[in-house]
Amino acid sequence: MVSTTKEQFTGRAAPELLAEMRKMAEAEGREFEATLEDAIRLYVECGTEERAHEEAMAHYRASVEKNRRLAELLAQ
Repeated sequence: MVSTTKEQFTGRAAPELLAEMRKMAEAEGREFEATLEDAIRLYVECGTEERAHEEAMAHYRASVEKNRRLAELLAQ
């Protein structure tokens, strides 16, 4: 999902968040815009908390099912 073209947009954010992001970009020797784009990409890839919770629970249920016999043996 990496694009070489860029689209300009206008947005608003809390000044302290922007200041922290600028510090991070500077510390990494990167442009602010690249750091902002990475933050947006991470947000999009991670999705919502609900989706993350659903994925974690699916892994949990699969693990429980996979190890059900072991759990029964340990319970004896």
